[in-house]
Amino acid sequence: MRAGQAAAEGYIGRWRPSSVSPQAAAFARDMISRAGPLERERAKNLLWAAGKLADYATGLGLEAVPEVLLHPSVAERFTRCAPGLSGVARRTLRTNLRFIGRRVVPQLYPADLPLPRERSKAPYSPAQISGYLALADAQPTRERRMRAAGPVCLGAGAGLIRGDLREVRGTDVACRSGGVMVTVRGARPRTVPVLARYHGRLLAAARSAEDGLVLCGTDPGRRNLTNPLVAVLDGGGGLPRLDTSRLRATWLADCAELLGLATFMHAAGITCSQRLGDLIAGLEPGSEADSVRLLGAARQS
Repeated sequence: MRAGQAAAEGYIGRWRPSSVSPQAAAFARDMISRAGPLERERAKNLLWAAGKLADYATGLGLEAVPEVLLHPSVAERFTRCAPGLSGVARRTLRTNLRFIGRRVVPQLYPADLPLPRERSKAPYSPAQISGYLALADAQPTRERRMRAAGPVCLGAGAGLIRGDLREVRGTDVACRSGGVMVTVRGARPRTVPVLARYHGRLLAAARSAEDGLVLCGTDPGRRNLTNPLVAVLDGGGGLPRLDTSRLRATWLADCAELLGLATFMHAAGITCSQRLGDLIAGLEPGSEADSVRLLGAARQS
């Protein structure tokens, strides 16, 4: 037996805090002894969780046996409803009680089934983007060249997708604040600076569309609006099928590089963007000119 585990067992046997009742402390010692082997610090945190749960549940008249107190519904009610706990404490207690429950009464805690997670699609390489633009340039008429360049420039140059992409009219693209801006309508209205590589082509496509849709047609609600354009750029020169989600991923990757996002997240030790979202929710976005300075330029091809 390792020295750390021996120390933990000794600590568990001596654990009789004044913050919980003797009955709750006895329940906690029994449960954590069954949950081992553990290191001392881990045992200390689990004892506190089990003791607090037992004090709360026995006060409601529940029997101090593991099948009752460690039942997921009891543990969940405790972590949600017990008074005087901070949000952080509630999350920690829930995690620790689930750990104890899986060790002591595993029949009540079936293995979690993996849930599907939507992952970002792989961005296109600069060479692939150049290939799609070359296919657009190879179309037989000027109008078709402009229409074919539209989804590439709006997707990889401004990150537009689905309804945002379909509803862009020529008049929504303008030179402003030192760059080229796209006005996005719909559920999330905003203005997006276009990456510099796509300025000339997108402005030409917008002039060609005038007040009509940059993609094609007059009705943005028409089904399969982008399919003919995708077909035009499909698979030429060994290129993969054009995917608007991958075009947006390309824009996101290019913007992240411009912002130095990977360097920042590595320095901060952050691997998930959830906390960044929480922080950004309390900040005000910069002006249109600020967004152009940050995102209105890119490496030239």
